[in-house]
Order: sequence, then C-alpha cells, then structure tokens
Amino acid sequence: MAISERLYTAEEFFDYAAKPENDAKRLELDDGVIVEMSPSSPTNTVIAGRLIYFFNAFVIPNDLGFVTSPDGGFKLASSRVRQPDVGFISKARLPRLPKSFTMPPDLAVEVVSEDEDIFLKAREYLHSGVRMVWAVYADDRVVYVMTLNEQGGILSLPFGVNDTLDGGDVLPGFALPVRDIFPT
Repeated sequence: MAISERLYTAEEFFDYAAKPENDAKRLELDDGVIVEMSPSSPTNTVIAGRLIYFFNAFVIPNDLGFVTSPDGGFKLASSRVRQPDVGFISKARLPRLPKSFTMPPDLAVEVVSEDEDIFLKAREYLHSGVRMVWAVYADDRVVYVMTLNEQGGILSLPFGVNDTLDGGDVLPGFALPVRDIFPT
C-alpha cells in the first residue's frame, strides 16, 4: 500500500523510516514512492527465521559479514530501497555496520508471497549489484537461485528438497540442504 504523497529519494526514505512512529512498519521505497508492506504469513516468517539461523551459523564464526532480517532496508538505486526477507553483506564490502545500508547486499533472499512478482524484484536486485538472489517458494518446496549471465540476463536454477544449495562465490563453503529450509 503506497503511503507517500510525494516522491522520496533513498536518503529521505531512510530518515522517514527512522521516525519513531514508523518503528513497527515494514517500509520499502519503490520508484520514489513509500510502500508499507503487509505482514508475512506464518510459514514465510518461519522460513526466513530458519534461513537467518543457517546463514548466521556460517557467517558469524567465520567473521564474513552481516546477515539481516526482513526489516533491513538496502538502497538499490536513488529512488529504490528494498527489504529482502534475508540479506547478506560481506565485511569485505562493509567492514562496520552503518546507520543505513546505502548499498545493495551481496545476497538477497525472498520468501515469495503469492501476489509477488519475484522476477521483477530479482531483476532489480541483480542489476543494482546484488550478486545472488534466492527465491523461496514454500508451497512447492523449491528455491530458485538467480544470478546474472554474461549478457546481463537472469540465470535461474531450481533446487528441490533433495538438493543442496551452496553460497557460490558469495559465501564460499556455505552449504544448506533445501529440505532444512522448510518447516515440517
């Protein structure tokens, strides 16, 4: 639901989102328009929590960077800020936590809602500098891993419950059986 009466820049959006009255709101900036996101379903929330757990279990002991939850907004462009359900940004790119994330994450994970155009979102992420996007489909129990090919198009590979995801060159050495993502 759009809630802004004028167009905002990413910097203005971060100031707006930081106001106390917006603490409990999930906000994104879409082409300069502030949009309030509806709450996630219980299944999507649990999946995001599980992914955060698995990422942190690998990232923290290896001091690789920061894993964010669904309220971590990342600037993708001057008029676009997105809140992936899970994000990872490496310490090589961001040695210390800033006041706001003024750059895209290295990895964005979206637990896909039924009315969401994930390929549009993935395109936005990847063309802004995100190196890998995971699109998690709870009902189908499948994860699509998206990256850019050499021509700048999206390469999308599906991983089912009998497959194992890896972190590629974004999180080398990270491995996660797809079945562990989904609650039983």
